[in-house]
Amino acid sequence: MKIHFHKYQGTGNDFIIIDNRNWLITALPVEKVKHLCDRRFGIGADGLMLLNPVSGYDFEMKYYNADGRESTMCGNGGRCLVKFAYALGIHKNRYHFMAADGEHDAEITDNGIVKLKMHDVRQVRETNGDFILDTGSPHYVKLVGDVMDYDVFKKGMDIRYSAEFAKEGINVNFVEQKKPDEIMVRTYERGVEDETLSCGTGVTASALVFYHNDIGFNDVTVLTRGGTLHVEYDRVGENKFENIWLCGPAEKVFEGDLELLP
Repeated sequence: MKIHFHKYQGTGNDFIIIDNRNWLITALPVEKVKHLCDRRFGIGADGLMLLNPVSGYDFEMKYYNADGRESTMCGNGGRCLVKFAYALGIHKNRYHFMAADGEHDAEITDNGIVKLKMHDVRQVRETNGDFILDTGSPHYVKLVGDVMDYDVFKKGMDIRYSAEFAKEGINVNFVEQKKPDEIMVRTYERGVEDETLSCGTGVTASALVFYHNDIGFNDVTVLTRGGTLHVEYDRVGENKFENIWLCGPAEKVFEGDLELLP
């Protein structure tokens, strides 16, 4: 079976995307997804997404990690899928789609920036000076001194495979605060089991932890190895955040055809 695919990236977080509105793909085996995401033997990507039809929404986002397993919400993936939907001719002032963690809204600005509304966050757990919260995917946030010299792979793996998190996994973010409203983030992602150039839900989690306005509107600039993102939100109380928007670029890289063998 021949499949047409597209490759998109959002601040270096890259994805294989397939238009599945005709339901040509009903299931994707773990090993098949893993092979397609392999950077030596496949197309190469941090994850794979299907754009599926769903009643009452513009589309459904079905997301698979690079390890082949279906996963939770991917922020940069969601932004890339919105840009892909626009390229398919799905033009909306505000997109409304379904993902693993529920409903999401999104907008594309006049200069091509994709703004994705994330779910409200009502709980941030502090542990030994670090923070744990869920922004559609579970995240661990740790403040470090010089993040660019930090061993993200080893330290991230140590936390991700620690006794508390080994079974379900957790994404681990290392954050250096540059200014009151600017941070640098590097993320070890579960499912990829390596550092990625950017992680949308991780950037969001880090920006919430490092708010600069105690109560009210915040706009945090987030530097990643793959580019710059912005997270806008309202802090409405202790560990309570609403109107959370992840904002940044999403671009097509290339497209092609592949033979999806059984």
